[in-house]
Amino acid sequence: MTDTNIYLDNNATTALAPECVEPVLACLRDSYGNPSSKHAVGERAKAQVMQARASVARLLNAAPAEIVFTASGTEANHLAIAGALAARPGKLHVVVSAVEHPSTLDLLAHLEATGLRVTRLPVDRDGMLDLAALEQAITPDTALVSLMWANNETGVLFPIAQAAQIARSRGVLFHTDAVQAAGKIPLDLAQVPVDLLTLAGHKFHAPKGVGALFVRKGLKLQPMLFGHQERGRRGGTENVPAIVGMGVACELAARETAARAAAMAALRDRLESGVRLRIPCARINGGTALRAGNTSSVRFGELAAEVILDKLDKTGICASSGAACTAGGSAPSHVLTAMGLSEAEALATVRFSLSRYTTEAEIDHVIDALAAILKRMTAEAA
Repeated sequence: MTDTNIYLDNNATTALAPECVEPVLACLRDSYGNPSSKHAVGERAKAQVMQARASVARLLNAAPAEIVFTASGTEANHLAIAGALAARPGKLHVVVSAVEHPSTLDLLAHLEATGLRVTRLPVDRDGMLDLAALEQAITPDTALVSLMWANNETGVLFPIAQAAQIARSRGVLFHTDAVQAAGKIPLDLAQVPVDLLTLAGHKFHAPKGVGALFVRKGLKLQPMLFGHQERGRRGGTENVPAIVGMGVACELAARETAARAAAMAALRDRLESGVRLRIPCARINGGTALRAGNTSSVRFGELAAEVILDKLDKTGICASSGAACTAGGSAPSHVLTAMGLSEAEALATVRFSLSRYTTEAEIDHVIDALAAILKRMTAEAA
């Protein structure tokens, strides 16, 4: 390993924003009270949770009372789906896309064994969704439509405003997993009629161990964890330091999303242009679709991404594969195969995901390193 450390795996997790560090440390040091306690130390912790809740709400243009803190994006997705099904007793159908995050797809696969019917909408070669197919999939038995806002592997953005409006017009609840959208595109829930929306703090420079679920006013969800906290919607003592950090990260995102998104998109485009110019076999997955500006999914012919990533890591560059690791080795990504890629193409895909801290110099270094690695690998394969 060299001393170089270029981190382009931000869709997996992000570095804690420097602005979050001191508030989190101060909270760990001084605000150790239980927010439900009625003494001064508890009230101080409660006030900090309330402040963070307001910050999350501002990022979404929502009301603080509509924000439920969870331990992760996965928990928020599960609460949204299970809670929506409980809120629609007798309705046993859910519509999702074939490229949702495993936290959604795995839960639904489990629920299918109990009698739930799930429609998985296909995507095209660029990972885009057909809204006509969504409309046709909704039936009188549909309880929920759940679609991710930005895909975690390709960055492809779904037309969430239109999809939510279709669901609303049919009297169906709509949930969006916005974990990869927060901090990258504006999220204005006064304009987009979603009922439920998921966030995960560590995807936009907050600490790990905290997520949030937006629950539109008037919607009653059955909790998965019972208790009086979070207005009875999620039991358990609040993780105050992580919640405080998420609040600060939301304030940063609310102020800087537009400018930072444009800067990340410019760097992403620089990366893709350089890679295509220097590496003839490179192709961009979802390259003609509307995408989050920080994400690039690049396949390199049928050269093994696992080998490319190992060589990048040895030069101090962190990226990730489009394939999910399994107990038996590497399986092709369900996202990429749903887009029509072959198994070999999916296993030749590398995902680069940038952050607000990525620099032009880093991108240029990555292009040079990739070009050298792929030149050697191509020569060895010849």
